[in-house]
Amino acid sequence: MVKAVHTRISARSIFISFLLGMMVGCASEDMSDLDAFMEEKRARPGGVIEPIPAFKAYEAFAYAATTMRSPFDRPVEVREVRQLNTRSAVRPDVNRSKEFLEQFTLDSLQMVGRLERDNQIWTLIRDPEGGIHRVQVGNFLGRDHGRIVDMGTTFVAVVEIVSDGTSDGWVERPRTIELTAP
Repeated sequence: MVKAVHTRISARSIFISFLLGMMVGCASEDMSDLDAFMEEKRARPGGVIEPIPAFKAYEAFAYAATTMRSPFDRPVEVREVRQLNTRSAVRPDVNRSKEFLEQFTLDSLQMVGRLERDNQIWTLIRDPEGGIHRVQVGNFLGRDHGRIVDMGTTFVAVVEIVSDGTSDGWVERPRTIELTAP
């Protein structure tokens, strides 16, 4: 055992001596090749640095979209409305008692389902407050005198009566409430 330790120490000391000898051999003071290389590089003419690119001046943008439609509202399908010489027969019934869903805008109402029982079909509408209401063809909803004219498995077709911009003119505007994913 003493012999194994002695050979390990001697092998280690031989290896360390070899490394030290190699390092001393590489540490010569002659760096003439490196000095010549550096002199050659310094003698070359300097390169041309490209000028800094000219930046465009900042132009302030005044965002004035108060007269435009909100980007979060559903787009309204605009159709050409021809002026009629005679007054249209379309007008809202102001003497009719309002239904509960007429206090909300049509865009805030969501179709969330459909019920069928004894050949009776209802569509389920969620109001903005979270309440669920059953409606059928003929019920009114929305602030613009909207009346349900058709119901499918994934939609409710509504016809609204809106002002045409004249003093006493009204037009019908078809709208659709689509089934929303849960």
